[in-house]
Amino acid sequence: MKKIGTVFLAIFLILLLLPVVVTFSLKKDVTQVEEPITEPLATGNMIKVQKKETGEILTLDFEEYIKGVVAAEMPASFEEEALKAQAVAARTYALRRILEQKAQPVETRPSYHITTDFRTGQSYLTMEELKKKWGDTNFYTYYEKVVKAVAATKGEIMVYEEEPIEAVFHSTSAGVTQSAQDLWSLELPYLQSVDSLEDVQAPSFLQRIEFTPEEFLQKITQAMPEMVIGKEEVGKQIQIIERNPAGYVKQVQIGNQILTGQDLRNILELASNHFILEEEEGKLIFITQGYGHGVGMSQYGAHFMAQKGKTYKEILQHYYQGIQIEKMKKYE
Repeated sequence: MKKIGTVFLAIFLILLLLPVVVTFSLKKDVTQVEEPITEPLATGNMIKVQKKETGEILTLDFEEYIKGVVAAEMPASFEEEALKAQAVAARTYALRRILEQKAQPVETRPSYHITTDFRTGQSYLTMEELKKKWGDTNFYTYYEKVVKAVAATKGEIMVYEEEPIEAVFHSTSAGVTQSAQDLWSLELPYLQSVDSLEDVQAPSFLQRIEFTPEEFLQKITQAMPEMVIGKEEVGKQIQIIERNPAGYVKQVQIGNQILTGQDLRNILELASNHFILEEEEGKLIFITQGYGHGVGMSQYGAHFMAQKGKTYKEILQHYYQGIQIEKMKKYE
């Protein structure tokens, strides 16, 4: 009888404690999934970011800001080493903006360090914006990848001769990047033209955009009212004068004006300034290679290098020649 009583008591205790054990186990699983996402990478450093769309200025922890930049600037489906390379580039770019402001007189400084306008700053998305972008299904998987990439490179930046570099990047090169000297007339030894041959596999590598002569004339004369160009045989009045050694268009003559390939790219909203012009059935057709300005790191190139086993440091040292990777604390 004693034995039976002991057995019943044991069973009763097991049934009583079972929900607690299950609940504890479930909580543990949930914590393991969400911990990398919710745990801040706080450094004590803050950055003021102006949202392009609203003009609102956000004051953010620096490393938390880098998470939002990496998630906005590079597809989270990319290889982890590519995401790490993006984190270091984004961190370097932001720190350089902060240091440039510190060097200005107080009265001339803007009220923010950087903008989310990709043309003058870096794209940045908040947690809420990322949930909309990725959807509930992919959010935790993608964001965890980004957090790991930022955490793995925490505080790391690129320097050249003891100075944080101008860490520009773009989506896809034309199979080769172009130098800062060729595009912006800036002599930066670390921003030289390098091969990025795998970029030909990128979905954004080859694009085609066409204009009727009337559409072309409207765009070009609106941007350059001083231009004189005939309305007949428009294509014959467009002449590529010079390409740089990487094949990007350096100068082009349209009517009576000479402009840079990058200026024409901006006016026509072309994918890049590596293009050819064809005429077909009365239309002007621009066929571009690459996407973006083509200087610095190619994001697709970084992804393809990572697929081949290259580390983020090897990726960065390929696209930014002669750089060192150091901790940003030394330069704050």
